[in-house]
Amino acid sequence: MKEEDNSYNLSALCRQFGVTRQSYYQRKDLFYEKESMKILLLEYALELREKMPRIGCFKLYEKSKAYFAELPFGRDAYFDLLRESGLMLKQRKRKKARTTDSDHPYGYHQDLLKGTGFKAESPCRLWVSDITYIALDLPGRHFCYLSLITDAYSRKIVGWELSDSLKYKHTENALRKAIKAEEAAGFDLEGMIHHSDRGVQYAYPDYVNLLKKNKCLISMTQTGDPLDNAMAERVNGILKTEWLNHKQFKSKSALKTALCEIIQLYNRERPHMGIGMKVPCSLHKPEIKKAG
Repeated sequence: MKEEDNSYNLSALCRQFGVTRQSYYQRKDLFYEKESMKILLLEYALELREKMPRIGCFKLYEKSKAYFAELPFGRDAYFDLLRESGLMLKQRKRKKARTTDSDHPYGYHQDLLKGTGFKAESPCRLWVSDITYIALDLPGRHFCYLSLITDAYSRKIVGWELSDSLKYKHTENALRKAIKAEEAAGFDLEGMIHHSDRGVQYAYPDYVNLLKKNKCLISMTQTGDPLDNAMAERVNGILKTEWLNHKQFKSKSALKTALCEIIQLYNRERPHMGIGMKVPCSLHKPEIKKAG
């Protein structure tokens, strides 16, 4: 939803509060990037805990500072993020850990999957979305961010976007690409469920309104448990462990070129146990409607 579509005039409000439209949008982008970075910090913390289950929070903070070069907040705020996500060491019997941060002013949607018994019986009935980071092999720390949308029935990656920032438009671009490609292929998206975590990139009004415009249903995890968005997390893991972690990339363009090839291999040649050792593209076909 564009600000100009609201009942108030954005330019008039900016003048009232003594700010320019440009500074308004810059602040909006900064807020979005900070909230999105929290998600990636939690993902990195979980990766470290997988290797070193008893690593302390201060060490996590120091390693995160070194890995990401710049953090959007200080140590105390980082500890608060870990505490809110169930990642403080005192919780030895932790069963769940949040991998997303939902501390944003946008609305949430209920989980349409958990406890409902819903299962996609054909392509484009359920999409799952996630975002992850990929480090470039450059002096200092430079990252790219990969937004993925996967079809739950076929396991096909139907949309993706690689960016060098966490601006909200990039995740939205992945969704736009998926919608455009699948509609062109003959799929009817009306009533399809889009499932994600409650992170800011999926709760953002432009993203939500794009789904509503295409008559899709919106589903979000409630607890932050990675298992509540397990398929999306799994796709991230496959791309990293089977391909990306074994390569080094000097630039975004080199990484994007590699991803184009990797995602083609994933979609067209890699068999999945969850779909009877078939490849995603072999199952991802629109239903042929019978005449009459």
